[in-house]
Amino acid sequence: MARSKSKRRSGFTLIEVLLVAGILAVLAAFAIPNLINRAEKARVKIAMSYIGRSGPIATGLDGYKFDMGKYPDTDEGLAMLYLPKERVEDPRYDGPYMTGRIEELKDPWNNPFEYRSPGEFNEDGYDLWSRGPDGIDDNGKEGSDDVKNWLET
Repeated sequence: MARSKSKRRSGFTLIEVLLVAGILAVLAAFAIPNLINRAEKARVKIAMSYIGRSGPIATGLDGYKFDMGKYPDTDEGLAMLYLPKERVEDPRYDGPYMTGRIEELKDPWNNPFEYRSPGEFNEDGYDLWSRGPDGIDDNGKEGSDDVKNWLET
């Protein structure tokens, strides 16, 4: 009589597996774009912290201006902040004002920061910006994703 009992099979049916896979796909469709958007917002905040008034680039530029009486001009660029004192003939220069190498100074999208002095938007200072996520220098155009140190007007 023990043999007449039917054997029970354990496991999931194909319908159950497909149902779980469908639920996971729906959840992923909502979660993944949200995570990508958060990561992009974090990169924008990092870029803003670099170019903001208390960021490392602004601090280096302010130190340069304090010693030299002006910001480096556009042709000199941010590279002036990295030069050792021995390589600059002007006795007022007391650099370097930033550590590392200029090649290492990149935005979160691995592009160099853009710099212009005197500024077009900050006429009494300098314009400093990142090309943003798309890597294209929109330079103040409407709808730009550039991260910049000036306000839109």
